[in-house]
Amino acid sequence: MILQELITNINKSVESLELSIARKYIEDNIEILRENKTLLNSNARELLTFIANRRDDGYEQLTRRELLVIQAINTSANKFDLRELKRIISDNSMLLVRKDALDFLNADAKVILEGMKAINQS
Repeated sequence: MILQELITNINKSVESLELSIARKYIEDNIEILRENKTLLNSNARELLTFIANRRDDGYEQLTRRELLVIQAINTSANKFDLRELKRIISDNSMLLVRKDALDFLNADAKVILEGMKAINQS
């Protein structure tokens, strides 16, 4: 994709509040965009800065499968289905170690998982 076309697509996506599309463009071309960030509009520039800072802080992008596992954890916690919750955790224990995954847990899941000592919320 040509740089100008990339910049245009990101700016249009941000203006129309299609942030997931803009995020995907930015993540796929982050190095090029860091060098040419002045070509982005202000909101797109802020999104680039946010994504770059998260990446620099060690946050990795969650895969679709990981997001589905987190959604299943949240649903099980809402239903207070501890048996299902334990099964999901045992199959995906390494997901709960990642600090970026904890941001996607709802309040019920965080409380239950803290009580189970599956996460350490400090």
